[in-house]
Amino acid sequence: MLWSGWGDPGRATKLAPDVLELLAEALGVTPPTGEPAGFGDVRLPEADLSPFVLASLRSIVGAQSVRTDADARIRHTRGKSTPDLLRMRMGDGSDAPDAVVLPGSHHEVSEVLRVCSAERVAVVPFGGGTSVVGGVTPLREGFAGVVALDVRRLDRLVSVDEESMLAELQPGLRGPQAEELLNARGLTLGHFPQSWEYATLGGFAAARSSGQASAGYGRFDDMVEGLTVATPVGDWELGRAPRSAAGPDLRHVVLGSEGAFGVITSMRLRVRRLPARRNWDAWRFPSFAAGRDAMRVLAQERRLPAVLRLSDETETMIGGGSGCLMVVGWEGGEPPTFPGAGHLGSEPAERWAEGRFGGPYLRDALIAAGATVETLETAAHWSGLPRLYEAVRLALEAALGRVIVMCHVSHLYETGASLYFTVVTAAGDDPLARWEAAKAKASEAIGLAGGTISHHHGVGRDHRAAYAAEIGPVGVGVMRAIKKSLDPMGILNPGVLVP
Repeated sequence: MLWSGWGDPGRATKLAPDVLELLAEALGVTPPTGEPAGFGDVRLPEADLSPFVLASLRSIVGAQSVRTDADARIRHTRGKSTPDLLRMRMGDGSDAPDAVVLPGSHHEVSEVLRVCSAERVAVVPFGGGTSVVGGVTPLREGFAGVVALDVRRLDRLVSVDEESMLAELQPGLRGPQAEELLNARGLTLGHFPQSWEYATLGGFAAARSSGQASAGYGRFDDMVEGLTVATPVGDWELGRAPRSAAGPDLRHVVLGSEGAFGVITSMRLRVRRLPARRNWDAWRFPSFAAGRDAMRVLAQERRLPAVLRLSDETETMIGGGSGCLMVVGWEGGEPPTFPGAGHLGSEPAERWAEGRFGGPYLRDALIAAGATVETLETAAHWSGLPRLYEAVRLALEAALGRVIVMCHVSHLYETGASLYFTVVTAAGDDPLARWEAAKAKASEAIGLAGGTISHHHGVGRDHRAAYAAEIGPVGVGVMRAIKKSLDPMGILNPGVLVP
């Protein structure tokens, strides 16, 4: 993973001259002055860990699996939001961990947590580092150092129960690795978020990830039947049946917990047979409202295909089309049809699918050209989606002035759906402050319009205040009580999630 951008540096995108000209004319984008920081220019804080802690960690995981070199520290600094990347491009490594620890077993994870809890060292569970909400950026104050606990060595397919259609996998597996292991047995998770190439299964669970095929396969938390978790107060096994009436479902204390309550070391996941073929189709709707209504009907009649996604007029136009583009992906059976919409055939949808994982590379190219590109996502009930859509769009336009705001509907349910916004504007003299002000206004609009602050990106540090308002004082008290019970010293991902 590129330390100051997304993915494989060899796949970096360059903008064509006509695109640069359009950005200048439409948004006032001007090239940044000066060059971004190089790897050797990143300013790191002095490492804070005591010799005793370092020796203890090395005795647990092996000396070779405790890294304190600049390369490891820089590559475990922050996530991949636009503000994260802007800070790295400025050479700001102030949030770097003091060490990176790579445990190779559940026992080693438990022992690392035991030592760090006793010595009050903050621990940041780290998978692919793809968070876009400050989910791997802890608060350092009050701790005797920070370690990133990288789970990459926990990368096994432990077992497969084909009778129950369950597979036990470890959290350090990245999306492609997990699919390769399962596909060899004729199975699939069917989980393909845009971060799929680099994010890990543990991250999918900890952030309640949703993939492009969630309409057919569900969100990642729907796939989790059981969990093994290491916490500072002991080991925790969760989930022994497909459903249970034995009290509240405590799996959901861990799912979405963003590493603040424990470290997932193994998951029992629902799998499905690998489809013989994935088919694609595309339709053009005359308006966003018309396409949204068609999606609602399919969801409520329980006729959803695996993939269903609708772009608004702006997102469709930026992609080179007119009206509102709907992408449909299905696996077997007959595809849905939409009277009143224009059938475009498979080519636009296949093109979208082929470029699905290239979006973050384009974001990096736009940042390098002097633009700020960022995303927001939320969800609401069908009756509230029109108001939510307008509220967020108007808030962003009021805050940023010359801006392109694109949106699509995806991740569908009988009662509602998700809205995903992409924002492009000029970076200006202070892109961090400019975006943070706009994000605050958009978050306020989401709350006032009745949306949730996140459907699948998570809370992290960026959304904590909005999350507190969403769950209210009673909910805040519950979250703090869970944190105190499972992590009495508060070492796990401090400052993330818990208000």
